[in-house]
Amino acid sequence: MATKLFAEMGYDGTSLGMVADALGVPVSAVTAAAGTKRQLYLTVMRRAFEAEWATLKAAVDTCPSDRRCVHHIADAYLDFHVAHPYVRALWAHRWVADAADIVDLEDRYPRPLFRLVAKRTRDAVPDGVNVYWMLGMMVWTVHGFLGSGVLARRSGMLRTDHPKVVRDFRAHLHLMLEGMMTAQR
Repeated sequence: MATKLFAEMGYDGTSLGMVADALGVPVSAVTAAAGTKRQLYLTVMRRAFEAEWATLKAAVDTCPSDRRCVHHIADAYLDFHVAHPYVRALWAHRWVADAADIVDLEDRYPRPLFRLVAKRTRDAVPDGVNVYWMLGMMVWTVHGFLGSGVLARRSGMLRTDHPKVVRDFRAHLHLMLEGMMTAQR
């Protein structure tokens, strides 16, 4: 329940009282089980990281040895975030200065993920391609799509609740990554 509230309301917008109310228990029960709001949030963020780590580690471990590896990891990343929208929402709040007093989350969680993937893909991309920038653009693109969708051709938005939209986005994500792996000299 805390994960859902932090994902929907952000750290700054969620109180222990809200968590307790959602669980139907007194605040004292929440603090006895999870500690302070900060401790609870850190637990939520650690668990989100561990789930994402497991997915990306499995993708890295089964990656082809050529540039298809980048696509394989991108697919795993996209599929993880489609299946776990709360993780994207947690980070979306963070990216707009939520939990600003917790200063090292990026070093604890996204940085090890980037290192894991960069180490595995570095040799799969041509010289002249900055792997960290390429991965950053993949992350931003996936999170942007999942957070807002894409404008439909005539009206409205295309969102992730339709499998065809996700398939079409995946195809364009692959085109974008392939374009980035074509080193410009």
